[in-house]
Amino acid sequence: MDYQNTLKYLYESVPMFQQIGGKAYKPGLDTTHKLDEYFGHPHQQFKTIHIAGTNGKGSCSHTIAAVLQSAGYRVGLFTSPHLIDFRERIRINGEMMPEEYVVRFVEEHRCFFEPLHPSFFELTTAMAFRYFADQKVDIAVIEVGLGGRLDCTNIIHPDLCVITNISFDHMQYLGNTLAKIAKEKAGIIKHKTPVIIGRASGSVKRVFTMKAKEMEAPVYYAAEKREKEYNKHIEYPDGITYELGGYCQVENKQTILCALDKLKKLGYKLEIKDYHNGFAHVCEMTGLMGRWQKLQSYPDLICDTGHNEDGIRYICKHLEAIHTEQHKNVHIVFGMVNDKDISSVLKLLPKNAAYYFTKASVKRALPENELMKMAAEAGLKGSSYPTVVDAVRAAKEKCPPEDFIFVGGSSFIVADLLANRDTLNLY
Repeated sequence: MDYQNTLKYLYESVPMFQQIGGKAYKPGLDTTHKLDEYFGHPHQQFKTIHIAGTNGKGSCSHTIAAVLQSAGYRVGLFTSPHLIDFRERIRINGEMMPEEYVVRFVEEHRCFFEPLHPSFFELTTAMAFRYFADQKVDIAVIEVGLGGRLDCTNIIHPDLCVITNISFDHMQYLGNTLAKIAKEKAGIIKHKTPVIIGRASGSVKRVFTMKAKEMEAPVYYAAEKREKEYNKHIEYPDGITYELGGYCQVENKQTILCALDKLKKLGYKLEIKDYHNGFAHVCEMTGLMGRWQKLQSYPDLICDTGHNEDGIRYICKHLEAIHTEQHKNVHIVFGMVNDKDISSVLKLLPKNAAYYFTKASVKRALPENELMKMAAEAGLKGSSYPTVVDAVRAAKEKCPPEDFIFVGGSSFIVADLLANRDTLNLY
């Protein structure tokens, strides 16, 4: 098989959450342990950092990887979902895994894994760990797929755990209260392994504190720790230029700095220049896309993968500031998948924007007319378009140069946008 046929085989023969949602979700680690044993426990051959959380884990994973790369480490990076190419999920020092490796992996090992019926993510995780071991990385930054406790990345024994924040998402799998969701995420906390918590209060903080105590794990709350460090006049690398935009990155930056500070205390050789270089060039160094990413000027066109209530809330604050402070009218190309809390998200969106409702090219996408009807009930006005390309073209035609276009609502909307940059002349 060539690369494209190998991908077709993977997408069609193993259940893929990205495409079909809950039917692909396989909680539990039995299959993961069988794959891990077969491949020779590859994750034991390199150091790891484990990153969970509802929002921000992608930004944190990529930025930490960029700083470690800047310091001279050979860094594996495992994240999900991909936006354009499957190989975005598995990188070393920003370079995607070769197509040939994917083809060879499937050809050589399908006789073993086919009878196991692993999920797409279980198989992808095994592929990533084996690739990182084969390529002799120094350290791998591993992003949790969904939840934490039962996620198949949770067989690693990391140097550091990071949990960015807890908000409502994937409630059908993780629980319908923040405390229940936190308990699932807290499942990545390991015995005597330090853990950084980005944002937590109330019952969520209690869950993390109790779990850390049970595991004898030192726990550090990023906001509190940063304030204490300032009070002790300990040097933090301030004045950092962060390539990632968007209001949510203020919180993420705080979490990342706290995590890097702990890595230094664990013996990682990190200098101030590594911080500056990693933060300033994270997209170039790691291939990160879709985080308040600018694709065009006059009018500005920005996309962002934020897709749940907490993520959209940050985006809406930013859009409101653009409208009130920069006096720009906002045009929003918007679509969602059908297993999200759509009504809660729609209530947050600005009512003074022009909307272009659309759907992504995945089975989970909510039909654009259905979304438009729900949006109208929330006081949002606009038109519907069958594809992201159609919606963006309409927005570009109707938006004057001095105004602003935002594209988002789902990672898959952004994926369709980025995959069609040439068609839409977005450069």
